[in-house]
Amino acid sequence: QVQLVESGGGLVQPGGSLRLSCAASRSILSIYAMSWYRQVPGKQRELVATDRVGGSTNYPDSVKGRFTISRDNAKNTVYLQMNSLKPEDTAVYYCNAFDSGYLYWGQGTRVTVSS
Repeated sequence: QVQLVESGGGLVQPGGSLRLSCAASRSILSIYAMSWYRQVPGKQRELVATDRVGGSTNYPDSVKGRFTISRDNAKNTVYLQMNSLKPEDTAVYYCNAFDSGYLYWGQGTRVTVSS
């Protein structure tokens, strides 16, 4: 089992940057996939970034080139660097771990992109 705690959300102007953090309660070294999702009211949760053991990553076209996921195994933390933010990036962002057939979620952190 693993507990996940996100932080780093807030209000940012269009074109700005934010870095989200996801702190895990134990080592993430062997967790197969760490991901970030986002959700707006009335819509399905959307995958925005995945980092797999071995270093492969993937992003949907909507964030490719603007968002970067990374792991710091020494700190048991996953980051989501978000650049060139747009109003449509406004959402609650959730951290997710896929480990041994189980999915774990954090409580979410809100990101608002507005002038």
